[in-house]
Amino acid sequence: MKKQSFVSEVIIGNRIPMDYFITKGGGESDITIHAGSYHLALKEAGIEMCNMVSYSSILPHIAKEVKQPKNLTHGSVMENISAVASAEKGKRVTAGIVFGWLYNKKTKEKFGGLVCEYNGNEKVSVAKESLYASLDELYTNGFSEVYDIKNIKLITKSFIPKKRYGTAVVAICFLNYLCPIIKRQK
Repeated sequence: MKKQSFVSEVIIGNRIPMDYFITKGGGESDITIHAGSYHLALKEAGIEMCNMVSYSSILPHIAKEVKQPKNLTHGSVMENISAVASAEKGKRVTAGIVFGWLYNKKTKEKFGGLVCEYNGNEKVSVAKESLYASLDELYTNGFSEVYDIKNIKLITKSFIPKKRYGTAVVAICFLNYLCPIIKRQK
């Protein structure tokens, strides 16, 4: 096989998420969870046409919230930080996300964000307590000496399914990325 020749090559570093939107939804199905209530929760959230790829819980300092686009490309990859809870009929489903931004105590510069997720079956009040406690634990174990945490935001979706299965979804969805160039080759 002949080796392909490139005029120039670019080596990029890890992509850094930039613009994001926040969405949530709930779905119910008498058939199944994944191709049923989960899909319908994504539909209510307006992201059912995308392939969901989950991240852990860190936001870069350049990330900024934007309005959810009306037209997403069918079949595109939607990288996100999400909370997803599913349950059977009559049992509560609660999904929630809390996040806050870290600012350097001395310089006041934005460092980045911390995100925590709740996936469970408790009432929203219990989920909120858990979310705030989780965020505080992350903050105090590695960030509190140098950074203040501000602009905390909480988003939840909770309901009791009337159909056989129910799913609640809350997601921070990324739309674009900064791709740092590490090296250019000719």
